[in-house]
Amino acid sequence: MLEYLAAIGILLVLSAFFSGSETALTAASRPMMHQLEQGGDNRAGIVNRLHEHKAQLISAVLLGNNLVNILASALATRILIGYFGEAGVAYATIVMTLLVLLFAEILPKTYAVRRANQMALAIAPVVNVIVIIFNPVTRALLWIVRGTFKLFGVDIQGDEAMGAGDEELRGAIELHAGDEEAVKHERAMLRSVLDLTDVQVGEIMIHRKNVVTIDADLPLDEVVKQVLASPYTRIPLWRESPDNIVAVLHAKALLRAIQTPDPDLEKLDVVALSAPPWFIPEYTPLLDQLLAFRERREHFALVVDEYGSLMGIVTLEDILEEIVGDISDEHDVTVSGVRPQPDGSYIVEGWVTIRDLNREFEWTLPDEEAATIAGFVLHETRRIPEVGQTFLFHGFRFEILRRQRHQITAIRITPPSEPDDPADSGDGIKGA
Repeated sequence: MLEYLAAIGILLVLSAFFSGSETALTAASRPMMHQLEQGGDNRAGIVNRLHEHKAQLISAVLLGNNLVNILASALATRILIGYFGEAGVAYATIVMTLLVLLFAEILPKTYAVRRANQMALAIAPVVNVIVIIFNPVTRALLWIVRGTFKLFGVDIQGDEAMGAGDEELRGAIELHAGDEEAVKHERAMLRSVLDLTDVQVGEIMIHRKNVVTIDADLPLDEVVKQVLASPYTRIPLWRESPDNIVAVLHAKALLRAIQTPDPDLEKLDVVALSAPPWFIPEYTPLLDQLLAFRERREHFALVVDEYGSLMGIVTLEDILEEIVGDISDEHDVTVSGVRPQPDGSYIVEGWVTIRDLNREFEWTLPDEEAATIAGFVLHETRRIPEVGQTFLFHGFRFEILRRQRHQITAIRITPPSEPDDPADSGDGIKGA
C-alpha cells in the first residue's frame, strides 16, 4: 500500500517535470538563448539544439508524460479497486484527474511560463538525455504521424520553418509595447531595418525639382557663389540641359583648388575637379544601395527611371534617415512638411512621404502604389481632385487644401478617432 502511494507520488513529480519542461523549452526566448550561447553558456547551446529539433523534443516529452500519467492512474485504480470494488475505477479516475490536473499540469506549467528562460537552462541537460533515450521510439512515432497526414494530402515536413524570419521579428517588434516617445522611436527603427529590402530608392529619393544643381559653364565666381549659398556639399553639374548631369562637384574639392598657391582661376575647370556621376535605377532596394555605398565608398547617387531620365538623387544620409529618422545638422534646411492642428488633424505638404507619416505617427497607410501623400490621394481617387474636396480612405479623412495646376500641394489629414469605430472603416468621397 505505502509503496504504491510512494510510486504514485514519484510518478506525479515526473509528470510535473515533463509538463513544465515542455512549456519552459517552447516558451524560452530564442534570441536570449542565442546570446547566452555566444557568451559561452553550454546549457543555452543545448536549449538551441533542442529547438532545432522541436518535433523530436515534443514527442519525447509527451511520450514520457503519458507513460508516467498512465502508470500512476493504473496504480491508483488497483489500490482503490481493492477498497471499493468496481466503484474504485470511477474513484481512481476522479482522484487522478484532479491530482494530475493540479500538481502535474497547472502548477508546473504556470511556474514554467513565468520562469521560462531560467527553467529551460536548468532542465535542458536532463531533457536532452531523455530525448536521446527516446529517439528511436519518437522517430517511429513521427514517421507514423507524417504518413497519416500524407493520407489526407497534408505535408508537414517544412512546418517547423513556419512563422520564422521577418514576420516573426515583426511580431516581436509589435510586442515591444509602450507609448513613450523613446519606445515608439525604437519600434520605428526596428521596422525600418526590416523594410530595407522592400523599399526602393525611388520611394525615398529627393525629387529632381528639389535638387540643387549648377550649370558647369557658368563663370567660376558664380559657381563659387552658388556652392556657398547651398546647404549641401555635393552638387550635380549639368551642361546644355539640367537633365544632362556631367559631374558631381564636392565643395571641399572646389575650395581646395581655389586655395592652392597662385591658382589660375580663369582656366580652372570645375568638371575636372568633380567626380563622375553615378547613376542607379529607381527600383534598387535600399539594402542593396546601402551595401553599394559602402563598397564604392561613396555617399551620393543619381536616380534614373527605366528610360534613363533623371528622377532625383539619393544619399547615404537618406538611407540612414529611413532607419533612425531625420538627421539634421547646422546647415540643414529643416522643412518637416507636417503641421499639427488643434482639432487633431494635420496639414501635410503633398511631397511628404507616406513612410515618414506612418513612422512618425504609427499610422498604417499603404505605400505600395505611391510614395508621397499626394500620389496616394491621386491613386485612391483615380482623378485629379479639386480644392475643397474631402475623401475618406482607410479610415483617414483627406481634405484638399491647395493645388498648383495638376499637382496637390497641401492636404488636411484627420486620422480616425477610434481605430475600431465602424464609421471610420469605409471609403468615400465628399465635396464638389
